[in-house]
Amino acid sequence: PEVAEKLEAQDRSEGRPRAVPPGRMRPRTVVLGAAATLGAVAFAFHHGPPVVRSRPPTPRSALRAADVGSVEDYLAEAYPSFSALVSLTGDDLWKKLRAAQTGITVFAPNAAAFEALGDKRRQQLWDVRNGEAAEKMAAYHLVNEPVSRDALLNAGGIVTLGGELPVGQTTSGGLFGFGAKEDGGVTVNQASVVSTVEVGTSVVHEVDAFVSPQLLWRYMDQLRIPGSQ
Repeated sequence: PEVAEKLEAQDRSEGRPRAVPPGRMRPRTVVLGAAATLGAVAFAFHHGPPVVRSRPPTPRSALRAADVGSVEDYLAEAYPSFSALVSLTGDDLWKKLRAAQTGITVFAPNAAAFEALGDKRRQQLWDVRNGEAAEKMAAYHLVNEPVSRDALLNAGGIVTLGGELPVGQTTSGGLFGFGAKEDGGVTVNQASVVSTVEVGTSVVHEVDAFVSPQLLWRYMDQLRIPGSQ
């Protein structure tokens, strides 16, 4: 070390630059390097690494509402008469369905089911004075959870917004009700399920008749204004 210091002092006195041996960085160089490193660390500490920002996840309630909205659109296109019946007295039934946690189930009477009602009952159904009874009928066709066709096959009943309904299986063959065998079809309060379509997480079963209790027809015309036609 003493020899190196003497040689370095001699170079300085003669004005000649001297290379710094490996491992002996000048103190000033070390300080500047440390300062630059600390600055980079401080920036990263305060600002952090670049963040790729994504759109926040959609709330589950919004997804459910969108799913029910898709069912509304589907019914309006495929089953316009039933869609009109559900909305006949306002948005109350749809509001109940939008509160469902995982999807809904709809038993949608087809055009033949409405035709089979006959003129008198169809007129009663659309009469605004029978709105309460009509809404109750519609409620029996709606369930606030998804129920598949297979689940119906294994069920003895189902609870709808209107109340509980019996579920059975269709039969074929036999004579006068004897010897008939189940053929894999499903009935809901004696109305047969014709087809099933999944709409998102929801299920729409087309039925060939109204599934609501026949008793409800007795309440039609009970609130007519006296003297009206």
